[in-house]
Amino acid sequence: MTPTLVRHHLPHAAAPPRVDPCARARDWAEIQERMLVPLYEAVYERLEVGAGTRVLGLRCGTGLALLMAASRGAAVTGVDSSSPERVALARERLLPDGWGARARADARIVEGFPSDLADPTAAAYTLVTAFEPIGCAPGDAEELGKLLSAATPLAERGAAVVLVGWGPPERCATCAVLPGEGCGQAPRRDDLEEVAQRAGLRPDGSGRVACPFGYADVESAVRGLLSTGLFDAAVGATDVVQVGKELTEALHPYQRGDGTVWMPNVFRYLIARTG
Repeated sequence: MTPTLVRHHLPHAAAPPRVDPCARARDWAEIQERMLVPLYEAVYERLEVGAGTRVLGLRCGTGLALLMAASRGAAVTGVDSSSPERVALARERLLPDGWGARARADARIVEGFPSDLADPTAAAYTLVTAFEPIGCAPGDAEELGKLLSAATPLAERGAAVVLVGWGPPERCATCAVLPGEGCGQAPRRDDLEEVAQRAGLRPDGSGRVACPFGYADVESAVRGLLSTGLFDAAVGATDVVQVGKELTEALHPYQRGDGTVWMPNVFRYLIARTG
């Protein structure tokens, strides 16, 4: 994208438009979160998630991955400290006092950290998922390592732990529209393994899944991508209107004749084991 997204600017005379966290959480839930559905399905199928599986979802967002696990019969718990608005939407989706027939009595959503889930009387988790891909934000691997170190004591011995990263930049069209370096620096093949090992986990298989980002139009693409939080630094340096304009320009090569936007991507997942 253009340099505006990565350099600092003097304050504007008028206050720049602010990001509405509730609207952004809705955009994530309604537009962006579904882009990783093929990844969720591939992992759940490989690990045979179903009745008897106890899932702990780290950075659970608005809960789509947990909802998919619950539809397979799993008992699910989600934890997220990044956005109260996303957590509120996850509760609407999954808790008994939320809307819809899919709500489950054995679902739990917590705004906070894995340490807030500690309960000596609770059954240990058999699967821990960290579906938020690393490889685009500075320090995201270190932050994931901290989460895993806090979460794995809650899992039973030999439980599966799933980590996710962006694939090679040449196979991820979205990398070209991310601000600054984005995922332009090719991730090493063993990045996920190193994070797992630092958290005391044993790698036990991996895979790659195609997850194209497809949008009805450019406006939806801009809203969806802004909802990821990857553009927050750029918004802070300028304002959301300016970032939206530059993102719209960057998306033009991926707009089809019918107005839709299509960006092929590949994500890599690692399955590790506790203890």
